[in-house]
Amino acid sequence: MSAFPCSDDVIPESAGLLPLPDVADQLGLVVTRVHQMLRDHELIAVRRGGVAGIPKDFFDSTGAVAKHVTGLITVMRDAKYTDEEILEWIYADDETLPGRPIDALHGPLAREVLRRAAAEPF
Repeated sequence: MSAFPCSDDVIPESAGLLPLPDVADQLGLVVTRVHQMLRDHELIAVRRGGVAGIPKDFFDSTGAVAKHVTGLITVMRDAKYTDEEILEWIYADDETLPGRPIDALHGPLAREVLRRAAAEPF
C-alpha cells in the first residue's frame, strides 16, 4: 500500500489541524482507512511540525466530515487544481461571501461555494 499524500502547509497558522490518529478516532475508523480517504482525495492532509493532520475546519460540530468538503475537493481536483491551490482558495478571504469559503461551507452559502469552485475559483 502506498503512502498517503500530504500537502505543503499553506493554510493559516491559526487553522488547527487534527493528527490522523485523532481523525480516525473521531470518525470511528482505523487510521489506515483515513490514509485511504487521503489517497482517494476525499480529504487533504497537511504536514505541520513533522506531523500530518487534517484541518479542523473540514469537520462539522458533530465531528463528522462536513457535508460539502469532499464535494468541493472533488470539483476543484477535477478542474486540475493542486491540493495546495485548493487549500489556499478555501482559506482566502472573500468579501463577497463574506468571509472564507471554508467558513461558508458550514452554513447556508455552502452551495454557493461549490458553484464558484466549479465556475472558476481563481
